[in-house]
Amino acid sequence: MVEVIWLQFDIIFPAFVAGMLVLLTHVPMGQEVLRRGIIFLDLAIAQVAALGVVVASAIGVHSSWLQQVLAMLTAIGGALMLAQLRRFDAKIQEAIIGILFVLAATGSILLLAKDPHGGERLTDMLVGQILWLQWQDLILASLVYVVVMAVWHWGRKRSDILFYPIFAITITLSTQLVGVYLVFCCLIIPALATLNSSNAISKAYGIGALGFALGLSVSVWWDLPSGAAVVWALSATALAYSFLVRALTSGKVT
Repeated sequence: MVEVIWLQFDIIFPAFVAGMLVLLTHVPMGQEVLRRGIIFLDLAIAQVAALGVVVASAIGVHSSWLQQVLAMLTAIGGALMLAQLRRFDAKIQEAIIGILFVLAATGSILLLAKDPHGGERLTDMLVGQILWLQWQDLILASLVYVVVMAVWHWGRKRSDILFYPIFAITITLSTQLVGVYLVFCCLIIPALATLNSSNAISKAYGIGALGFALGLSVSVWWDLPSGAAVVWALSATALAYSFLVRALTSGKVT
């Protein structure tokens, strides 16, 4: 029994650390995305980054490192293109971002249509394989995230356009760690749940941490896809927080 519990912990803990690394950058960036009113920017950029990996593989680039570089360059190019839309109304921006997402998603499908493992690769890109991450993957990711956060805090008040390449690099790395869907949820769900809260960033981190802990535990105990389980757990945790805040607020009013 003890060995089973330890084995489960040994699987869950690196995945949980990966989730915390993703949340480290995604919570403040999610707040910025909500402030700018470009909610689906991250989803589109994540899909563009995934397309970059597929393109790299399709043209014969099999080195994981080179695939990452090509994915980041593709994502940065897409982000800088979207940065040019800032002069348009938010509704127009969202529409074009949605079109870019659909093009990137269907582009990946077309490129993987003849791949016998194409369906499996698409699933991995969307929901990730967080339970199979190794510590060496997290060491590299943590170094990149530290640099990203340093540049983020230094440059966000100096250059508005700097947000886009930093965002693209972060999303590309996170997509490789946890998948497209979980990247979107880490950015939007905690930030949205704490949108009008005091000390919002701390509460958002708390929601994210609890969501990852619950989702990963459920996925291991019931042998469910980890990324999808965390998405639902994050949503449930954020919803529970919203209900709790509303109940406490109404109690104070009455």
